[in-house]
Amino acid sequence: MCGIFGIIGKYSPEKGREALKTLIHRGRDHCGISEGKGYFLAHQRLSITDAHHRSHQPMRRGKLLISFNGEIYNHAQLRERLELSVWETAGDTEVILAAYERWGIACVHHLEGMFAFALMDGDKLYLVRDRMGKKPLFYHQGKEAFVFASEIKAIKPFLSSVRMNEDAMQSYLSFLASAPPHTFYEGIEKLQSGEWLCFEENAVTKHRYYDLPEASVSKISDVSLALERIESELHRSIRMRLDTEAPTAALLSGGLDSAMICAVARSQGKELPAFTLGYDEYHGYDERSNAAVTAAYLGLKHTEVVISKKDFDDHLDELLTHMDEPLNDPAALPLYLLFKKIAAEGYKVIVSGEGSDELFLGYRQYFEYLDIEKAASLHHKNWLKKYFHAHFSMNREWEWYKRIFDETLLFRTSGEKFTDLQQNKLLRRNVRDNESLRFLEPYRKRYTQSGHTDPSMWYSMIDLKLFVGEHFLMKLDRVSMAHTLEARTPFLDHRLAETILSVDPALRIGEGKPKSLLKKIARNYLSDEIIDRKKKGFANPYIEWLIATGRIGLIREVNAKTGLFYPEVIEEYLEMAHRGRFKQHVWGLYLLSYWINKELL
Repeated sequence: MCGIFGIIGKYSPEKGREALKTLIHRGRDHCGISEGKGYFLAHQRLSITDAHHRSHQPMRRGKLLISFNGEIYNHAQLRERLELSVWETAGDTEVILAAYERWGIACVHHLEGMFAFALMDGDKLYLVRDRMGKKPLFYHQGKEAFVFASEIKAIKPFLSSVRMNEDAMQSYLSFLASAPPHTFYEGIEKLQSGEWLCFEENAVTKHRYYDLPEASVSKISDVSLALERIESELHRSIRMRLDTEAPTAALLSGGLDSAMICAVARSQGKELPAFTLGYDEYHGYDERSNAAVTAAYLGLKHTEVVISKKDFDDHLDELLTHMDEPLNDPAALPLYLLFKKIAAEGYKVIVSGEGSDELFLGYRQYFEYLDIEKAASLHHKNWLKKYFHAHFSMNREWEWYKRIFDETLLFRTSGEKFTDLQQNKLLRRNVRDNESLRFLEPYRKRYTQSGHTDPSMWYSMIDLKLFVGEHFLMKLDRVSMAHTLEARTPFLDHRLAETILSVDPALRIGEGKPKSLLKKIARNYLSDEIIDRKKKGFANPYIEWLIATGRIGLIREVNAKTGLFYPEVIEEYLEMAHRGRFKQHVWGLYLLSYWINKELL
């Protein structure tokens, strides 16, 4: 993992170097800069593959120049296909350059792994983000220069002023994170997963090179064949991600996903040291006891990391500086502190279970949505439609049924938080019903054109694109790279994802219980006790600590200065948070208030 930074156009070398310093945490092994007339390309390196100085970046090959963040897991196989007589390094960066020489920008179709890179081909610049969105890339087109980086903080100095992007705020309230191409900073945009950008002659063009709906249209209707192929792809994915000499550890919760990664790794001869979170004085939230059972079953070295209210208060500002913009994931701070401990123990690579729930239908609410979808077929529902219009409720279930009777889109990601009606009640401006659908429209259009018809396919695909790609993975990148740690996510291997989504939806749904297919595979590796545990989710006492530290009052303070929200509605949410309800709504409001206070007031 590394940090990318660059400027195309007029620039100050001193300002470029100052901006680059904000990314030093992403790679402390080497800082490289290549500059010339009209360009400044830089790199902060975390050495994983070919740690030798010969693989330092930016790397030049003829007229090509690259700054690359990530891992190309099939670089050895690509070396054999490219058949060059001489290779100057043993790393994957040189392979990207050679692949580009052979196939042009279409080389992205040959790369397997997680990556974001900036590649200069003479006067042409390409920015590329990997298929699943594991590595971020941001950019700003100013009057005199085009600036890009792995994190927003390196681009912010090049803005003439800081203004909030209203589209980012609305998509954040709706879906926990700003939807591409938006960021909270007006003038700074981000690539979406599976997309490349070309900057040439002061013009930007973008191209979507990968989309899961198009890549997973065939149906595997035999359950034995489905299990065989999924298990094989899972083995391949984990094996590729553990093919490293860098010290590697695993996150281990009490759930199935992390247990399966550790179990498959063990079957391949890799016993991964495991790390689990716990919470001081809030033992009901943590999964240490369950994780300990899994670690003992697999014979793994197991470390428990316990965090307290003081840890929360001491490190929250630090975390939010790394995040750059609001991202409503209460697990970010606990993970940040966990990764800090893992890095201190000398590890450079961590494996994590993101993506499994979305691929294997691991959330109970997926099946609730499937049941509610059936209400659309009711012949006599006009009176129900009138009833729901006349009796507003803040509870999400009310909104679900209203959508069905209004014949509009029901499922809008697992991360949907503030519905349009809730936003309309909260914000001092009119938010039309279904206004947030404009952020989903391009994804919905591609899904419809793909020929998929089963609702569960839509659930998985939009969740992988937004809930995972812009929420979970953006968080994972920030909290791991803050401690110069490389995070790898085996379930989000694109070939594994294509295989799972190529299975007949009826088999994925099974008997209406989460992770039916994965649990069948898991019987080969884990005990029934581990497999059949009730799903707990990544819970932590964030609201209790927000209240206990007095930080929650910032929401009122910022609103008094901005008038953004109706005060009486804010008080309603705060009162409910004290009773343990609408907790993530309030956390989202706190993060938004924090950002506004820091950047705009």
